[in-house]
Amino acid sequence: MMLEDDVRDSALIGSDRVEGTSVFGRDGDKIGSVRRVMIEKKSGQARDVEIAVGTFLGMGGELHSVPWEKFEYDTDLGGYQINVTEDELRNAPTYGESDRDTAYDLEYQQRAYDYWTVTPYW
Repeated sequence: MMLEDDVRDSALIGSDRVEGTSVFGRDGDKIGSVRRVMIEKKSGQARDVEIAVGTFLGMGGELHSVPWEKFEYDTDLGGYQINVTEDELRNAPTYGESDRDTAYDLEYQQRAYDYWTVTPYW
């Protein structure tokens, strides 16, 4: 067995393989892509996924931070699926490329967790 097969069959995935992965909505249509995974320093747990929506060649669009619990990897789709529509994602708290530090802001995180009805990890 080649190393690539071991990687593909593992329950673990490297962050470099998550970034850029397509995100699909409840209807199976692509609604964005993973920009980065936010990891809690103390626990080492993935907590949020930053999704880019409406980008062209990786530029522009809007960014949304969505709790990790909302994601499920779908092997048939070859990406992550969340049980929302593109409109629901676009209506979620957002920020722009030049404001990426917003993902670290506790007030923003609280708004996002409230919107997604997920109990905050803090």
